[in-house]
Amino acid sequence: MAALALGALLTGCAADAGPAADAKAPATATPAGARSQEARPETPREIPGLGPKTRAKIDSRTRQVFVVTGGGADANRGTAALYERGADGGWRRAVGPWPARNGLKGWTDDHRLGDLRTPSGVYGLTDAGGRLADPGTELPYDRGPAFTAQGRNFDGESLEGAFDHVVAVNYNREPGRTPLDWTRPLGEAKGGGIWIHVDHGGATQGCVGLARPRVAELLKRLDPRARPVVAMGPEATLAR
Repeated sequence: MAALALGALLTGCAADAGPAADAKAPATATPAGARSQEARPETPREIPGLGPKTRAKIDSRTRQVFVVTGGGADANRGTAALYERGADGGWRRAVGPWPARNGLKGWTDDHRLGDLRTPSGVYGLTDAGGRLADPGTELPYDRGPAFTAQGRNFDGESLEGAFDHVVAVNYNREPGRTPLDWTRPLGEAKGGGIWIHVDHGGATQGCVGLARPRVAELLKRLDPRARPVVAMGPEATLAR
């Protein structure tokens, strides 16, 4: 990941000699550092690993960014961390890094229905739901039995409980609606139904999986007033 952009205080010191040619005048010198100096303002800390193109996709009013990244385009294991913007405009890591899972075949810049890849990019996080009761989120939360996950996944692991808590990723969906809404503004071929949900112990079909306590913690922290987004993809993509 890219290094944090930290500002530095630059100083320039000089000593002024007194009138040495005048034998009657005592030699004087200005103590080092006595001259008034201007300090450059600190550069706000940036989110590590996000390059200029990725940062340009984040609304200037956004104060929460959930970063999910993997080592390569075909990786289905990665890490996730939530960053929050302070009053000084700089970013700090609020929680994480946490282990994360994504699509079985990795990441893609051109997600298609059934490609088993997670769409890279920056997307809003506006809506949540689950089979279980709201753990305390300020996002709109839709609870119901329709979030019951059934069957088994690629490695034979049970999917039971995977949708107990979910956060909808605003990829090819209408913000402000339940995660169960299947409206696809980009068309059915571009897929959708991308959620952050409870990890079931394996790669996903395109969603992001986090350990059960981490999903609940994320839900509690996300603040709609902070215009939260997720920035997700392989390291090289997010670093652009």
